Amino acid sequence: MKKIILDLAVTLDGFIEGPNGEIDWCIMGEGDGSDFIDFVAGIDTIFYGRISYELWGNYQPHENVSPVVKEVYKSIPEKTKYVFSTTKTTDNSNAIFINSNIKERVMEIKQQPGKDIWLYGGGKLITTFMNLGLIDVFRLAVHPVILGSGKPLFNNIKERVSLKLTETKASKSGVILLTYTVKQ
Repeated sequence: MKKIILDLAVTLDGFIEGPNGEIDWCIMGEGDGSDFIDFVAGIDTIFYGRISYELWGNYQPHENVSPVVKEVYKSIPEKTKYVFSTTKTTDNSNAIFINSNIKERVMEIKQQPGKDIWLYGGGKLITTFMNLGLIDVFRLAVHPVILGSGKPLFNNIKERVSLKLTETKASKSGVILLTYTVKQ
């Protein structure tokens, strides 16, 4: 069965965005990229909330971005994209919109053959998946910055989730990649 992997960057104080939505603190320095390229190669499906999809679902990197970002976004268009929304049912892309019966629909998708699933976010979707017990792996790139305020990674979580640390990797830039699985 496919696994749902929450993979994202987070600040040391637990924020996924600054107070004005900024992500300029997110660095991709030496040694930060190969793990991300391998991660994206290991998935064939991406789950987005509507806002995250509108911002990033069809993102095309500029010419001056890092080679890692170019490499990652070269493969994103071939992934199957699901958008979870209560307000939108379709758009002019190939994305599949899910508006209800989230747990049932996600379990059907997990049963399909193929690679794992990237839970891209945003914050509301992460909370929904947490509260439905749908996340199998937490892969967090902790960045060496403290924002003091912004959008927290975890908000309104209803029950405790026990995790097992399965991998840690440090990079020269100070980013630490932490991978946890949910304890059964």
